Amino acid sequence: MDEIKVRGRAKINLSLDVLRRREDGYHEVKMIMHQVDLYDEIILKNIEEGIILESDCEYIPTDEGNIAYKAAKLMMEQFGIEKGVHIYINKNIPVAAGLAGGSTDAAAVMIGLNELWGIGAEKEKLMKLGVALGADVPFCILGGAALSEGIGELLTPIEGINEWVVLCKPNISVSTASVYKNLDVENIEKHPDTDKMLTALGNKDLQTVVENLCNVLEPVTEKMHPIVREIKIKMMQYHAFGSLMSGSGPTVFGIYKDYSKAKSAYENLSRVYNQVYLVKTYDGRKIDT
Repeated sequence: MDEIKVRGRAKINLSLDVLRRREDGYHEVKMIMHQVDLYDEIILKNIEEGIILESDCEYIPTDEGNIAYKAAKLMMEQFGIEKGVHIYINKNIPVAAGLAGGSTDAAAVMIGLNELWGIGAEKEKLMKLGVALGADVPFCILGGAALSEGIGELLTPIEGINEWVVLCKPNISVSTASVYKNLDVENIEKHPDTDKMLTALGNKDLQTVVENLCNVLEPVTEKMHPIVREIKIKMMQYHAFGSLMSGSGPTVFGIYKDYSKAKSAYENLSRVYNQVYLVKTYDGRKIDT
């Protein structure tokens, strides 16, 4: 095998709680993450040596500043690989959007190279390695829906939802580091009831799920970028069952039980914003290569 194509899927947060700031500077989190059917396509080809990264997106780096590049380098070092790889990223997930676009590309590179190079490492091994690249990478390797704890490395697969989702990213980029810097962990006004959310998901109780959508980073990002709040209001006006900002933002998602309402919301939002997507949630059961 000389070439492989892998899909790196976006994620949304049904809940995101920050428990404390650790002494090492990382934040301890407890959150429910869910993949959606919006993905980048990563094409990996064997070359004699080195790493070459190209993309159809001009906004992402093509050197070691790209987490996907770092992922390839990590795989080479960890498994003693002497050949090289050409990475091409067809970018569909918005950049700096709170959707794990970079992390999922890194995860796809690790999954793809594991197969392309016949390494045969277990998924758990790749997930442990992925922590060194970023907190969301292990989840993106796992896929589907999961409870994420620690700094993102402690993952428990859970029952997800099967609904339509409209994603809307305003034409701004948000720095995750700046959001966390402005988060006053000791004075968070409202924390998610993660246990209640988990029970609702297990019972397929979508009403309780949407009633408990909560992201402690949302007020911080909203203060910096009021447009986030504006999009949430519009999403609910367009008959979303529930709406929330994903990750550190600025992307807002709406959950829809009815396709026609989701399509109408997508069309209305697309008249105002450039980056709007109508997708389904993804449970991780399909093969992504």
